[in-house]
Amino acid sequence: MSQNNNASKGFTHETVETNNFLMIVLIVLVVAVGGLVEIVPLFFQKSTTEAVKGVEPYAALPLMGRDIYLREGCYNCHSQMIRPFRAETLRYGHYSTAGEFVYDHPFQWGSKRTGPDLHRVGGKYSDEWHRIHLNNPRDVVPESNMPAYSWLEKTTLDPSDVTPRMKALRTVGVPYTDAQIAAAPDEIKGKTEMDALVAYLQGMGRALK
Repeated sequence: MSQNNNASKGFTHETVETNNFLMIVLIVLVVAVGGLVEIVPLFFQKSTTEAVKGVEPYAALPLMGRDIYLREGCYNCHSQMIRPFRAETLRYGHYSTAGEFVYDHPFQWGSKRTGPDLHRVGGKYSDEWHRIHLNNPRDVVPESNMPAYSWLEKTTLDPSDVTPRMKALRTVGVPYTDAQIAAAPDEIKGKTEMDALVAYLQGMGRALK
């Protein structure tokens, strides 16, 4: 009789369910192991760590435009991730691939589309169209609920801002050269935030069509 009682006190399903601490430890262990198995191999796959042919690190002006895109919260309404579904590729173009985002820190895939996906917007419209659209979206899309960003064309970029940005990105693996970093301030001198954001938009997703 005592042997049966001792056996029932072993490591059973009931023991796990009635011991909160033990259950938490096991959940954390399972999640950690699952994460290692699923995520770690991606860091060693060339398809996820090497840039697609034609993808280059951002030049100074579009890099500043990307920061403006982040600052203004454009990612709240626009995604940059075309899923591999027929309806998406017919509307937006080639589906997005991991190799297109290797120089994005952080990437801007987004999770909501109040407005359209922007990953292949580069070259779809003229620079002038973008300027009009950013100044007052309803001038080109009457039903748009996007806010206007008229102050962008009145705000001049500070050339001293770009150097620390490029150096920071180099520390996380973006292959900027010393020459590129040294030349960057001159490339944005006299440019406006509107110029920068348009340059960023026009460079999106042009490696694959």
